[in-house]
Amino acid sequence: MYIPKHFEINDRDMIYEMIEKYSFAMLFSQHNGEPYATHLPLLLNKEEQALYGHFALPNGQWKDAGEQQVLAIFHGPHCYISPSWYETKKAVPTWNYVAVHVYGKLELLEDSQVIYNSLNDSVRKYERSDSGYTLDEVDPKLIEGMSKGIVAFKIHIIKIEAKAKLSQNHSIERKELVIEQLEKSSDRDDREIAALMRKNI
Repeated sequence: MYIPKHFEINDRDMIYEMIEKYSFAMLFSQHNGEPYATHLPLLLNKEEQALYGHFALPNGQWKDAGEQQVLAIFHGPHCYISPSWYETKKAVPTWNYVAVHVYGKLELLEDSQVIYNSLNDSVRKYERSDSGYTLDEVDPKLIEGMSKGIVAFKIHIIKIEAKAKLSQNHSIERKELVIEQLEKSSDRDDREIAALMRKNI
């Protein structure tokens, strides 16, 4: 990923926060000799420096992704920045955004307990706090049957690149003008970018 120095994220805690908050990712690999991507949730295990996920069995990406170096892209908030918000008309439009690229070696998982733990972690992460649903209460035979329809995997993280383009190359006064406009918006991404910009002023 092209990252000018002033847009680079080096704070590991912020990177992990972005991966965990925007965990519905795009996973790229080479499939049948061409670039191929699947949209899917990926769970970060900080201690193992790994991502866990699973493919649907009919998705052929898993057949040649094992042992490849793959790329997972996590998209944070993003929004259009209008030059009409600036103090001058001698400007052009741009786009502010946050993105994290994770490179790693993909390993297909076969151990049923590891697969179950991965699925259970996923349910615990995404179920609402007031939900009564837990995987522990599901009939084990149902889980065993459903598990035959997926291919679980672990990505051993090799490298992480992270970028936050938040108008760092502009003056504080101009950033304040942009934040003011974004905070007026009803769009969630606009407001999230405004909050990140304010945090980094």
